[in-house]
Amino acid sequence: MRTPRVTVVGAGSWGTTVASLAARNAPVLLWARRQELAEQITAAHENPDYLAGLALHPELKATSSLPMAAEQADVIVMAVPTHAFRKTLAELAPHIRPWVPVVSLSKGFEEGTSKRMTELIQEELPGHPAGALSGPNLAKEILDGLAAAAVIVMPDHSVAQRLQSLLRTPWFRVYTGTDVIGVEVGGAVKNVIAIAAGMADGLGAGDNTRAMVISRGVAEMTRLGVAMGGDPGTFGGLAGLGDTIATSTSPLSRNRALGLQMAQGKTADEVTRGWRMVVEGIRTSRAVCGLADKLGADVPIFREINAVVHEGRAPTEAFRGLLRIRPAKEDEAG
Repeated sequence: MRTPRVTVVGAGSWGTTVASLAARNAPVLLWARRQELAEQITAAHENPDYLAGLALHPELKATSSLPMAAEQADVIVMAVPTHAFRKTLAELAPHIRPWVPVVSLSKGFEEGTSKRMTELIQEELPGHPAGALSGPNLAKEILDGLAAAAVIVMPDHSVAQRLQSLLRTPWFRVYTGTDVIGVEVGGAVKNVIAIAAGMADGLGAGDNTRAMVISRGVAEMTRLGVAMGGDPGTFGGLAGLGDTIATSTSPLSRNRALGLQMAQGKTADEVTRGWRMVVEGIRTSRAVCGLADKLGADVPIFREINAVVHEGRAPTEAFRGLLRIRPAKEDEAG
C-alpha cells in the first residue's frame, strides 16, 4: 500500500510545524493563503512570516491553491483559526474525496455557536471521520528538535492509530485516544487559564498564586468538559493539564502574553493590535461562560477573566474577586 498523502490547511506556526514533522513520514502539501509564502516554503524550506530562521523539512511542499491541496489528500489536517474554520471547510468540500479523515489542530470554539471544531467538520463535511491533535506543543521548540508529545483522537481508535504513524517523529511522541470532546475542550479552555496566569504574573502575585490559578483552572476545565461529555481522565493528561502548564508558563505563549500586558493596564485590543497570530483565548473566554451557563458548570475563574477581557473589569479587581470566593471541597465547585 502506498503511503497516504497529507494536506495541512493553514501555514501559521503550528500548521507549518505539523506539516514539517509529517513530511518525515509521508508526502505533505501545505496550503498557504499567500502564493509568495507558499513559494518560499517550497523553495527555501522556511516560513519567514511565522517561523523565521527555523528550517523546515526539505521534502515539504506548499501551494496557494486550496482545490489542489484538497484533491491530492488522503488525510486533511486543519490548522486555520477558529473564526475561519467553517468557511474554509465549505471551500474544501467540493474537492475532497469521500471518507478522507479530517484532523483539527485549532483550539477554540466557533464564535456565536460555541461549537467544537469537529462538530463543524461533521456539519460541513458529513461522512468524513473527524478528530483532533492536541497537547503542550510550542511550535518553535519542536522545530528546534526539543522533545514534545501530543495526543491524536478519533471516534474510531484504529483510525487514530493509523494517523499516529504519519505524525510522530523520534522527538515528537504521539499518543492515541477516542475522547474527542475532552481533548477539544482541554485544548480550547487552557487558553483562558493562560490569560489568567499571565495576569497573575503581570500583577506580581507570585508563584503560589500562579499555581493556584492553573490547578483550580484545570478543575473548572474538568467540570465543564465532563458536563459537555468528556472523560474526566482526559483533563489530567497532555491535552488538559499538560497543555495548560506549557501555555500558562512559556514566554512563547500568546495567551499568557495577553494576560501579562492586560495586567499592566492595556485592553485586549491594544495588546493584540498588529499581532500576526490569533489569540484564541479572547473568544474562548466568552464561549466558556456561555457553555457554563447552559450546562450549569461552576467556573468562577473563567468568569472573572471574561469580565476583564470583554467587560472592562480591572485585573486587580478580578483577582480580589477570586480571593473572596469561599473554598469548598477541593474536588467540588469553588
